[in-house]
Amino acid sequence: MIRTVDLRGKALTKAGYKELLPRASLDVGQAMRLIEPILHRVAKGNEAELIKLAEEFDGVRPASIRVREEDIASALDGLDPSIRTALELSIERVRIVHSDQIRNEKTTTVVDGGSVTEKWIPVDRVGLYVPGGRAVYPSSVVMNVVPAQIAKVSSIAVASPPQKEFGGLPHPTILATCALLGITEVFAVGGAQAIAMFAYGVKDLCEKCDLVTGPGNIYVAAAKRALRGVIGIDSEAGPTEIAVLADASAIPADVAADLISQAEHDVIAAALLVTDSVELATAVEAELKVRVGATKHADRIKSALSAIQSAIVLVDSIEQGIDVVNAYAAEHLEIQTKDARSDAAKIRNAGAVFIGRFSPVSLGDYSAGSNHVLPTGGCACHSSGLSVQTFLRGVHFIEYDQKAFTDLVPTVVTLANSEDLPAHGAAMTVRLENI
Repeated sequence: MIRTVDLRGKALTKAGYKELLPRASLDVGQAMRLIEPILHRVAKGNEAELIKLAEEFDGVRPASIRVREEDIASALDGLDPSIRTALELSIERVRIVHSDQIRNEKTTTVVDGGSVTEKWIPVDRVGLYVPGGRAVYPSSVVMNVVPAQIAKVSSIAVASPPQKEFGGLPHPTILATCALLGITEVFAVGGAQAIAMFAYGVKDLCEKCDLVTGPGNIYVAAAKRALRGVIGIDSEAGPTEIAVLADASAIPADVAADLISQAEHDVIAAALLVTDSVELATAVEAELKVRVGATKHADRIKSALSAIQSAIVLVDSIEQGIDVVNAYAAEHLEIQTKDARSDAAKIRNAGAVFIGRFSPVSLGDYSAGSNHVLPTGGCACHSSGLSVQTFLRGVHFIEYDQKAFTDLVPTVVTLANSEDLPAHGAAMTVRLENI
């Protein structure tokens, strides 16, 4: 069901480990070519064009692209009380964690009379994308909206695909979660066309946004890549992935269940176990054979686990295992070792790190308080997950008085002349003429 990669006796470079642990093949370039006509249609079109696109790609004709506020309120009224309670707890915990991410204004006195103040200013308007394909993701509404609200973004819009079974509206649990968070600007539009709507704006329907965030399929990722610059993006989120670093102290059933949990997302989801214990590897493989068949989405999970992007990786030691997982840079990394906390301290590259038996990825997906919009495809070696910071820009405010300015004139003139930009120096010396 799942292949084995034996790295014992091999001391490889970061690139060497990455080469032996491939991810699912995603041709975003081809997807970009396929969505180009869609982007053009949205850029030149109106709401009627978006409705046509919904008919073509979602198989339903929404009555309108903008969801009525009464439909949002009605979805909350009809929400299962137990789901509402669970969502409210998750919202509370995500707010607690993300409230500690607020950046404070800081003034640095460079010299007497000369200062630079860094202010963290929210973007004016964001478009938050919530996918709606094989599963329903109210948790993604929470993970996108809460940090944007804490950042004090003044204008927040949400888009999610229209659903046949709900008359062209997004899934009611998505709408109910928007209602819980006080979001009233919601659009029934999905895929590349949603990203284009946020990027270009649509007259009399949706104002252009400054930033778009949220996960999606390959066409959403392609649209983000194509429109980056027209609109800011968080990342090109790809298929979900989990890596588990474990030793003989790990419980095979736990590890198997965690691998299955992420393989459940998609046939191209990645699941990786890195271990120095052959006994654990054998036991986990046996658990997978039993547990996969008992799950609701068994076929999807089997496809993900048996594909090239998933593997049980054997290493000589946990130290080598740490090198392997740092090279792999997983979206989700679990540490299930006897010294989990100290091993976790050596992790440099991961979207989020889950420490010990009682911190599974599922906890972070919903209610740990952390954010589940995380870098995928190895991007965790250079990028962070979604946070309050995603919605803020650091802007410097520079203020020098006359003396501080005058003292610095010779330095600036010298540097300007060294770059053959004398007009830069002249912009300094001209001020000396009227002192």
